[in-house]
Amino acid sequence: MGMRFTVLSSGSTGNATVIEHGDTSLLVDAGLSAKRLDELFREREVSPEQLKGILITHEHSDHIKGLGALARKYNLPVYANANTWDAMQKHVGKIDPEQRHIIETGAPIDFGSLRAQSFGISHDAAEPVGYTFDDGIHKLSLATDLGYMSDKVKEAIYDSDVLVLESNHDIEMLRMGRYPWNIKRRILSDLGHLSNNAAGEALSDLLNGRLKRTYLAHLSRDHNMMDIAKMTVRCSMEDCGIFFKDSEFELRDTHWNMPTPWDEVGSKSGE
Repeated sequence: MGMRFTVLSSGSTGNATVIEHGDTSLLVDAGLSAKRLDELFREREVSPEQLKGILITHEHSDHIKGLGALARKYNLPVYANANTWDAMQKHVGKIDPEQRHIIETGAPIDFGSLRAQSFGISHDAAEPVGYTFDDGIHKLSLATDLGYMSDKVKEAIYDSDVLVLESNHDIEMLRMGRYPWNIKRRILSDLGHLSNNAAGEALSDLLNGRLKRTYLAHLSRDHNMMDIAKMTVRCSMEDCGIFFKDSEFELRDTHWNMPTPWDEVGSKSGE
């Protein structure tokens, strides 16, 4: 069996993604309660006690809320860079030293035949990262909580078959929304979140013939809607001179309240 994944939840209320390859299962982030994660595991027939590890992108609560409880309950190894460990330690409680794995940003980690590799991103956290997963044939990339799409991030995810990409907010909805201006300024900054327009501009540089589909992720429940995100991303790509047929490249949904179907990364349709 090749690589497959499911986004269990995506958004400011919690983030978690499961990647599987053969007998290797990994969880990226644990931003919901352990109880809710267990419910989602059952829904997608994932055995949490069989996870080879939990990889953390950064220390914000919507990415680590259930980490401590989950790691302790199933005795799971946790992987994060040193600065992220320092920043999240007081929030996750005691985790056995044998379960704590400090990884260097950019250094690959092999889990059987699946290679995970982090890459640095711009966000208001200690040392935030995204991840790529490569089985030697196909590649999946997760890139959310981006203030902006840097050339280094583009380089890290360029040759992906499937991409999970942040499309957090509609700029005008955010500007007209109820948040105080200091929060709006943070979201719009280079240390904030990627807008629909910016996601489309980034995809214009990434659509290289290999990329089959992109899941739009981490959508704001207050300042975005999936239909608006898809339309804006597509229009932004067309403004950059990139036109595509749905049979060649597809924009797909993620959800804050339910998991995505399993996606077979090597399949043209994901099924």
